[in-house]
Amino acid sequence: MTDRPLHVCNNPNDAAGLLRTAVRGGWRAHAGFALPTPTWDLEKQRIVCHGPVADEHALGQALLAATRGCGIIATAHTPLAEALADDLHRLEAPASAADVAPASILTVEEEALLRHLADGSTIAAAAKAEFVALRTANRRIAAARKKLGVTTTREAVIAFTNRIGDQS
Repeated sequence: MTDRPLHVCNNPNDAAGLLRTAVRGGWRAHAGFALPTPTWDLEKQRIVCHGPVADEHALGQALLAATRGCGIIATAHTPLAEALADDLHRLEAPASAADVAPASILTVEEEALLRHLADGSTIAAAAKAEFVALRTANRRIAAARKKLGVTTTREAVIAFTNRIGDQS
């Protein structure tokens, strides 16, 4: 997804110009970063969210929208601008041999469960495949959610797969 617009500007006029360019390139503009659509993967819908990022809540919404496949054109000032730009860069940066393993914050057991979930298994099926109790699997997945900074298992699976690419 190399043509996805991911921009953080400190000037609203610059952001407006980038938005016009994205729309001409086939992206659909969506004001704000909250997404009402229940579909998780929005990459094929070519939505570009735009607007100001004035607080941590808006920053979180922008990152979630980007994780779901949306383009982002945000207006923000430091330190929010720097934090958002760094996080967006990490979302799109290809892993290299010099990088730390993308999912290194997770234990091997947590990764194994998330791989099963990413492949479409239920938590119960993943627990059975890993020879652990359902309660243990739920605890490990909860720990993975916390480490990945997300609140739902679905978000954890998406964050995990984004971190590792298509290596699963």
